[in-house]
Amino acid sequence: MAIRVALIGTGNAGRIALRGLIGNPAYELTGVWVSTAAKVGRDAGELAGLDVHTGIAATDDFDAIIGAKPDAAVYCAMGDTRLPGALRDVCRLLAAGINVIGTAPGVLQYPWGVIPDKFIDSVEEAARQGNSSVYVNGVDPGFINDLVPLAFTSTCQHVEQIRCQEIADYATYDGAEVMFDVMGFGNSLDDVPMLLRPGILSIAWGAAIREVAKGLGVTLDAITDSSEREPAPEAFDIAAGHIPKGGVAALKFEIHGIVDGHPLIVVEHITRLRSDLRPDWAQPAQPGGSYRVEIIGEPSYTVDIRPTSRHGDHNYAAIAAGVGRVVNAVPAVVAAPAGIITTLDLPLVAAPAVVAGPGD
Repeated sequence: MAIRVALIGTGNAGRIALRGLIGNPAYELTGVWVSTAAKVGRDAGELAGLDVHTGIAATDDFDAIIGAKPDAAVYCAMGDTRLPGALRDVCRLLAAGINVIGTAPGVLQYPWGVIPDKFIDSVEEAARQGNSSVYVNGVDPGFINDLVPLAFTSTCQHVEQIRCQEIADYATYDGAEVMFDVMGFGNSLDDVPMLLRPGILSIAWGAAIREVAKGLGVTLDAITDSSEREPAPEAFDIAAGHIPKGGVAALKFEIHGIVDGHPLIVVEHITRLRSDLRPDWAQPAQPGGSYRVEIIGEPSYTVDIRPTSRHGDHNYAAIAAGVGRVVNAVPAVVAAPAGIITTLDLPLVAAPAVVAGPGD
């Protein structure tokens, strides 16, 4: 029997998730929630960019989504800038007996020690009330930071450091809110964007770092972070808008999970808006962008991950990878015990949504 699934949010991640849900016979789509008035009433197939008519019209009525009584909801609404609202959404779904599998809110990847206990308690209480579970993951934060490093460290005699890198050109990424408000691209170097405010990096990626620490069986002394920005040498345009001369055009940050005074677990992001900026920073393994997991230990590894897609560039492919991790995890999360589920709790999610022939 197909799992009845609703989709929450049809932005960059949600549109891709919708394609996966519609195209997978294991799922029955029950509803699509949207936050944009212009999308209300449009068929899910149209919103997914597919030449199909599903008969499911998008709605901005959250109660209607809950009222359809799906088994699960794939949650892809914005969580970065509206964490309290996203947590309330998750709690409403869980309390109604609807399992939540999402790309947001990212802190739920592993919330213990990251957000106050009162918020964790409210999520767990809602899950108990509805006998439901919640799993949040993605690409980075996501499987690049938990599944991949833990898989490789499981082969090591000892580990001295894990470094997870995203090295990408974001010029084609069209999420203006993330680019300008969250990351601060195009802004003066005197401005401090949301992402670089004290403690935010350590919250945003702290969940993944604490999860890996748990998987390694170590206790963190602290989580620290650092950042560096580069101004645009002249004005230019990107998919999300305009970058003025002197505005931020490249960003590098690191988050360090400290154990015994040593940075054992490191997440590093190098984000450029032009490939010629800061050539001294690490370069991707393929044009546009890639991920790299470096493990220093015995044995040591360098794992380059190069997402590509028939439907878009490296930025699209990266989003598709994170969404795929979430959509394919739906059956395992539905079957899981009530509560907050992490990658450490899940069985190996190995099956793709659909096994297809060449070129399909």
